Amino acid sequence: MRDRKVRNESWFPLAMIVILGVLLYVGLTHLSSIYGAVRSFLGYFRSVFIGCAIAYILNPLAVRFENGILHRIKRKKLRWILAISLSILCMVCVLALLLGMLIPQLIDSIMRLMENMDEYIDSLKEFADQWGLSEKLKLDDIISSSGDIMNRLIALVTDNLNNILSALAITGKSLVTTFISMILSIYLLASKTELKASGLRFYRALVPARHQEGILVFIKRCDAILVRYITFTLLDSLIVGSTNMIFMLAVKMQYAGLVSMVVALTNLIPTFGPVIGTVIGGFILLLINPVHALIFIIFIFILQTIDGYIIKPKLFGGTLGVSGLLILIAIVVFGNIWGVVGILLAIPLAAILDFSYKEEILPVLERHRKKRDELARSKATSDELVDDDDDYDPSEIREPADE
Repeated sequence: MRDRKVRNESWFPLAMIVILGVLLYVGLTHLSSIYGAVRSFLGYFRSVFIGCAIAYILNPLAVRFENGILHRIKRKKLRWILAISLSILCMVCVLALLLGMLIPQLIDSIMRLMENMDEYIDSLKEFADQWGLSEKLKLDDIISSSGDIMNRLIALVTDNLNNILSALAITGKSLVTTFISMILSIYLLASKTELKASGLRFYRALVPARHQEGILVFIKRCDAILVRYITFTLLDSLIVGSTNMIFMLAVKMQYAGLVSMVVALTNLIPTFGPVIGTVIGGFILLLINPVHALIFIIFIFILQTIDGYIIKPKLFGGTLGVSGLLILIAIVVFGNIWGVVGILLAIPLAAILDFSYKEEILPVLERHRKKRDELARSKATSDELVDDDDDYDPSEIREPADE
């Protein structure tokens, strides 16, 4: 009762406006501190978030195993555990294959680069001399003052030893976090049924009954878009990387595994990824054989054209039909908010925003507009009737004549 009395006071709205204004001012003036505090707090749950992400990615694969090759097993719990095990095994095998191709060729590339450093420097000087850039860039002073490059690198490592050790410590911590996240993902997948039932019970207790079905439909559709995008994007990158590797091996190009991995990984990035992969792969091959670099660039252009107009439409269908402008805006906005993760998820997030606007927000706005128009028309009609009544003059009525 006392709360209602306070809310009915004439000064209450003004006081609330002042309080909200002060909170907004304090929040804007200390935005960086608030952001740092929130980020630091969420950092404690980093392993949990990564574990949830891994479980979400592995769940479709586990479901396929459960409903596919394991469907004859009658015990549901055993079937689900075996499906989780197979999905984890597939992930580990893929990571081992990628690292097995990447690490040896990366070491080989570094060793070859160090062995041929003098030739690369001479080629760079010849190119600069041809275009008259040696004097502007002062390459002679830079190269002559560098002396032995290996000694220079050793001195650089020695001077930055503390930074290198810190980077190694951060890398080790990240590996431990990733391992813990993988363990958490296994537990999350194993407890999928219980977690889903508990979450649904909490949802029904929290959300009003009239909104429950609509929100559930919206969540299921968002989930379908994300799962479809993640699954077929990984499959598309695998197809592009494998095709590129087969071509490079057929043409007998060097570093086929390393370059194909770069092409496959950068293909995950929407819009700009293929360009980045082409530039990196072309630069690697340019240091070894310029002719191979040119052939690689031409082949990647053809491959990305086929991928964009044939492979991706076949995989995604019309479920993710989003305009290019909205995708670019989503890449910029979500990239600034969440970094690389935001860029990778820009397309499904743009698709969710697109269908939310067209199928949820816009129809509601149109219905409200229609109701306002109907109300305005009915009000106008009633006003006309009132005006007609005002024009009515009883004196104009004549008594009927006596017959």
